[in-house]
Amino acid sequence: MPVPYETPPHPSLLVEIFGSRVDAAHRYAECLATTAVERGLIGPRETDRIWSRHILNCAAIAPAFTHGSSVCDLGSGAGLPGVALALCRPDLRLTLVEPSGRRVAFLNLVTSIVAIPIEVVRARAEELHGSRDFDYVTARAVAPLSRLVAWAMPLCVPGGELIAMKGASAPNEAAAASPVMRRLGAAEPKFECFGKGVVTPETRVVRIQSQRG
Repeated sequence: MPVPYETPPHPSLLVEIFGSRVDAAHRYAECLATTAVERGLIGPRETDRIWSRHILNCAAIAPAFTHGSSVCDLGSGAGLPGVALALCRPDLRLTLVEPSGRRVAFLNLVTSIVAIPIEVVRARAEELHGSRDFDYVTARAVAPLSRLVAWAMPLCVPGGELIAMKGASAPNEAAAASPVMRRLGAAEPKFECFGKGVVTPETRVVRIQSQRG
């Protein structure tokens, strides 16, 4: 018997967001509502907002990334925001970084189910410092900004950015992270919202640019 989960938005909106990858987006939603719940990656109560709270909330930040850029989703978990970004921005080169073997197994399953090219790397952020870098690092619900900045800045190319999905506490977290940002030579944080007319509340992000030479 199929597992019930949140009714998808209107097909025209999904086409506007995901283009030719609408079917893949539906497969991802079903995977989140079933396998991710079974494996403890998504809470069972989250099935009622798989689209609004998770997939669309993450897809909303797609305009933050320049065309053709490389993006690292740090602590990807169930693939949010990385898989959602890959579904709506086929031009991006997505790498999902996750230290948990259980979550990596799920991410590998998802990439085969949605049938789109995404790199999955099992590692902690620190293990990639000095060996990998990206135009952008993004993360959702991974750690306080003070820790996230320390993990992400060494993974950014000079002029690259951390784009962290955060809630209303973002300014307070940024203030607490100021010493780390100064030590790593990061620029002052910028706060933006995305997804007007698509998600409520809008998706908040903190943008922090790397200034290392």
